[in-house]
Amino acid sequence: MPHAPREDTTSEQSIAAGAEDAGERLDRFLARRLAELSRSRLKQLIEAGHVSAGGATLSDPSHRVKPGQIFRLAVPAVAAAKPEAQAIDLSVVYEDQDLIVIDKPAGMVVHPAPGNPDGTLVNALIAHCGDSLSGIGGERRPGIVHRLDKDTSGLIVAAKNDFAHHALAADFAQRRIERRYQAVVWGCPVPREGEIEGAIGRHPVNRKRMAVVKRGGKAALTRYRVLRVLGPGASLVECRLATGRTHQIRVHLAAAGYPLLGDRVYGRETAERRSRIGAVGREALAGLARQALHAGSLGFLHPRTKAPLRFESPLPNDIHNLIKALEIKGD
Repeated sequence: MPHAPREDTTSEQSIAAGAEDAGERLDRFLARRLAELSRSRLKQLIEAGHVSAGGATLSDPSHRVKPGQIFRLAVPAVAAAKPEAQAIDLSVVYEDQDLIVIDKPAGMVVHPAPGNPDGTLVNALIAHCGDSLSGIGGERRPGIVHRLDKDTSGLIVAAKNDFAHHALAADFAQRRIERRYQAVVWGCPVPREGEIEGAIGRHPVNRKRMAVVKRGGKAALTRYRVLRVLGPGASLVECRLATGRTHQIRVHLAAAGYPLLGDRVYGRETAERRSRIGAVGREALAGLARQALHAGSLGFLHPRTKAPLRFESPLPNDIHNLIKALEIKGD
C-alpha cells in the first residue's frame, strides 16, 4: 500500500487500481489507499483539479474507478495558518504525532473569533506544535473537534493532522468520546442522579444566550450525579455529556433549577441562595471570576492505534477553594 504524502511540500504520487477496485467512487478509493488523508480532504483535492488519470484531470469525486487505471495525485504545500502563531504557555497533558491534549485554564478562548482575534488556544497550539502540524484541510493549523467555553477550565483534545481530525470528529459525532465535568451548583438536584434532556437553541429574546427550546433547537442530553452536598446551599455535581451543544451543561442545569455558581449568564444568583451559603461561602463566591465548571475527565480511542486513552485533571484552585468555603458552617 502506498504511503500518504506529507503536506509540507508539493508532492505527487501514483495509485493504481486493481480488479477489486472496479466501480468504487474515486474519493472512497483514494481514501482507502491513503489513510493519512481524509475522504473530505481528498474530495477537496479532486474538485480542485489535483487528481488526473491518463493525462486527463478528474474533478468529480464520484468518478467510478476502472481496473488498471493509474491516478496521479498532486498534494499542494500546506498553507500557513491564518491565525497567528503566539508563544503562550500551555499545560500539555499528552502529545504525539497525531494529537495533543491540553489542560486549558479558565479565561482562555479556544478559537479566534470577533472580539477575541488572538491569544487563543489555537494561536498557542500553532506556535507550540510548529512543523508537527501536517495540515487540516490544507492549512497548517490544529483540528479543533470540541470546545470549552472561555471560562470553563479543563481537558481538550486537538488533532495535528487531517487523519486524526477526521477520526476524532467521527467519534465525537457518534458519541464515542467520554467527557465528565465537575460543577458546583446552587441547591441539590433531585433526584441525586438522573438525566436532563431538552433541545438547545438560541434564546428567543436574548440571541447571545442559549436556552432549552421547544422548536428549532438541537437534541441535547446531560447525565448527572451529585458527588457531594456542600452545606445547605450548594452541591458538587458530576455531568457526563451525551451530546455537545453550546453551553449545554450550563443551560440544562439552569433549566432544571440548579444553575452553576459564578455563572453570570445563566446563574440567577438570588438573595435567598446567597443567604444559604454563609459568609465564608459568599466571600469565596465573590472572588470567583467565572462559572464553577471544570472538564475533569476525557477518554477516547487513539485514532491511529485504537488504544484506549483516558486523562484526568484535578479541580483548579479557585473551584477547590470555593468548595472548601461552602463546606464551612455558620453565617
